[in-house]
Amino acid sequence: MTPLVQRTRLLVIASALAITPAVLAQEPPKPKPVFTPIATTPLRIGSFDLALRRDTQTLARLSPAAVPEFDFVPGNREAERQGDGYNHIGDIDIRLRTTGSAWRDFASAHARKPIRSLAATGRTLAAADITASMGAGFPLRVERRWIDAGGSPLLRFTLVNTSTQPVEIGALGLPMVFDNIIDDRTLEQAHAQASFTDPYIGRDAGYLQVTRLSGKGPALLVLPDAHSPLEAYVPLPDARAAPNAVFSERSKRSQTSEGFYDWTIASKGYADKEWAKAGSQWNVPTSIILAPGESRSVGVRFALTPQIRGIEDTLAAQHRPVVVGIPGYVVPTDMPASLFLKYRAKVAKIESFPAGALVATRAAPAKGWARYTVRATGWGPARLTITYADGTVQTVSYDITKPLDQVMADLGRFITTRQWYGDKADPFHRSPAILTYDREAGRIVTQEPRVWISGMSDEGGAGAWVAAMMKQLDNPDAGEVAKLETLVDTTVLGTLQVADGPHAGAVKKSIFYYAPKEHPGYYDPATDWKTWTSWSHAQADDIGRAYNYPHVAIGHWVLYRLARNHPGLVTAHDWRWYLDHAYTTVTAMMRDAPYYTQFGLMEGDVFVDILKDLKREGMTAEAANMEALMKRRADHWKTLQYPFGSEMAWDSTGQPEVYAWMRYFGYQPQADTTREAILGYDPAIPSWGYNGNARRYWDFLYGGKYPRIERQIHHYGSALNAVPLFDAYRANPADTHLLRVAYGGMMGGITNIDRDGFGSAAFHSWPDRMAWDPYTGDYGMGFFGHAYAAATYLVNDATFGWVAYGGNLTQGGGMVTVVPKDGARARLFVAPAGAWITLEAGKIASASYAPKTGAITLTLDPATPATPAARLFVEATTGGRAYATTSGSDERGGRTVPLGSTATVVHLMPSRS
Repeated sequence: MTPLVQRTRLLVIASALAITPAVLAQEPPKPKPVFTPIATTPLRIGSFDLALRRDTQTLARLSPAAVPEFDFVPGNREAERQGDGYNHIGDIDIRLRTTGSAWRDFASAHARKPIRSLAATGRTLAAADITASMGAGFPLRVERRWIDAGGSPLLRFTLVNTSTQPVEIGALGLPMVFDNIIDDRTLEQAHAQASFTDPYIGRDAGYLQVTRLSGKGPALLVLPDAHSPLEAYVPLPDARAAPNAVFSERSKRSQTSEGFYDWTIASKGYADKEWAKAGSQWNVPTSIILAPGESRSVGVRFALTPQIRGIEDTLAAQHRPVVVGIPGYVVPTDMPASLFLKYRAKVAKIESFPAGALVATRAAPAKGWARYTVRATGWGPARLTITYADGTVQTVSYDITKPLDQVMADLGRFITTRQWYGDKADPFHRSPAILTYDREAGRIVTQEPRVWISGMSDEGGAGAWVAAMMKQLDNPDAGEVAKLETLVDTTVLGTLQVADGPHAGAVKKSIFYYAPKEHPGYYDPATDWKTWTSWSHAQADDIGRAYNYPHVAIGHWVLYRLARNHPGLVTAHDWRWYLDHAYTTVTAMMRDAPYYTQFGLMEGDVFVDILKDLKREGMTAEAANMEALMKRRADHWKTLQYPFGSEMAWDSTGQPEVYAWMRYFGYQPQADTTREAILGYDPAIPSWGYNGNARRYWDFLYGGKYPRIERQIHHYGSALNAVPLFDAYRANPADTHLLRVAYGGMMGGITNIDRDGFGSAAFHSWPDRMAWDPYTGDYGMGFFGHAYAAATYLVNDATFGWVAYGGNLTQGGGMVTVVPKDGARARLFVAPAGAWITLEAGKIASASYAPKTGAITLTLDPATPATPAARLFVEATTGGRAYATTSGSDERGGRTVPLGSTATVVHLMPSRS
């Protein structure tokens, strides 16, 4: 990377971070500019209240009539967004060419000219010829109409070729400008006023869902009118970054504003230029050819759904094709999936791309839904294209993985070999270490101006070794465990973590730093080391950042669990040493880094397990102290309307820990608020990329090789936010929406892992890249969520019947049997029984459930040298009957069940009460 590119990259990061509350507090207040109010025309269409600007006829308000104080579009910023270059719903972007000419761009928002009003009759409420705003040399006429389509607002454009030559339209986009601008808003204001938009990029079946940050209804659906497929979802560049672009947006993209996108109907013009070096797109890019005099109408219409959980019902009521994938759209080759389809036209054909990667076979229908069994071969992204008898084309994006036990093995091997850093001459005392890896360069990142990335701390640097630790939780490997013991003894304790003294247990921000006088000649002179990200030695030694403490606590806790449950596997210290150090890490956080503990911390769920283990081990004084410390945090959160704030203006990483402690201390209303907010940014969408993809769009700045504000796919928030949703589902198994979103997020965290076991920070979703970031970065936080939550769920779905999430299901002889294929095979939830079965040692080979009696039969894998006995716990999550077994003996709140040379069968019987 050139110094200029490196310098630009860091300036982007600094610019994004300059908006944090701490920095804002240092800036003198600036007078707010005064803007001239915009004249609008109000409209009522069905259950919507709208307003159109009188000068441009673009949308200035879109409110549910039942909640008039809420506006899906940034209407309250209309006055400040009135000039050229500010996009609105009602604008249009077109890239076109004629025979022998190059692509040319035209946009109605780029340089506005007065529109020519057209007669509005019948259902048409407003109409205009907006051709003048498209710019000089534009060979088409563009007419725009706002229509009452049976109570739904409909935006329709008619394009007419007024030239004497055929015109090829290579990009046709409709700006979708919804209020995701969090600038100048408090957390409470943002949840009351702002929205997030998620796309289903599924061609004719595509749609946008616009959800309120609070997760409350109603939600908005944007649906295609006529033949207006959602072929691509294209970001409008920030005008400051693309000053000469015709397609751009003047509203600044930042950590407090994700920016806006085009509903893109044709995209071949992009594929020929900006996307030429990108990975495969969600759909095949196409273009539209208009002969002289020919016209084409395109558009979108708007519909309300009462709540997020009702989106699919609303789609069906709107006569849109609906698909539901169970268990989702990430398909290991040893675990077939089911695809349920609902549409008024029959399926004409289903095709796979690549050919043969996915095979969809018709199965028995389910209550009005067609059902197909989907089997996968190969590896990586794949797509099913469903063509219906009426010509409607729908695409569903899948990701194919190896069997998950192989994925776990690949990850552990890659991290503990390719990412293992053993330079004993390292001046920062990082040897041995597990450091960030650059997959593109094929090397460990030993120095980075964002110093934490090479410093084993903060999220961008701790990710790799946290993933290595969490892999051992349910899939320990003796050689890998031995390396991790050495890592903890040599590098974590005493270098990353203070070993003794008044700050014992405290964790540093980074063990790599920038100090050219201290280490002359070490730092790459081609890199810009002059930004705030290049911490000095003193800055790196700072112990006041609480976010760094869960990473270290995880390391100690996993080794405690292994030492306690797998005899002989851990040899450096006994189990109590590791549990005591996990506890010390927590108490040091509360002592030395109290400020950030007012927020939920990523991977903070582990603190709940540490506390429970202290209680199980009879460490009463330690447990009482830790519980009191955590309750102070929970009591603070209980007083807040939205108890999951962050150092950022808005974030999706604090919710899991906040939810966990709300549940632990019985603060259910706050847990419910947190759960619903998660659903506001974590969708159920028929795509491996967006299903369960908890929103995050700025962390490439902190942990990626290619930093920019960009919607990230399966950044660590996906798997972390799955954890509370799984818990919420186990408490209410009727709410299968929770399970579907959770499973999508948990499995999304597996798509980051490539064929060799490298785990990427996240996927670049913008279509000019469509690739995994080459840095490991903060991936380990997401793998924590996956490993922590991996389980199989046996469900009798009210619509789809008996299904399994995470395993292969069969029925017969009055029994429902599942063979777990999840990444742990150590946790099982039998939903009709409300039975949550977990093993801290041992593996479930199969499980059977008898619906008539409620009996559950577990078949456990044979013993291994490190696992001579299973450690079994059974929890009743729904207030139903408790389960018990006569196998084994009571120990530390569970049952210890000896394992033999062959499979062991354990019978669980429900109590009679």
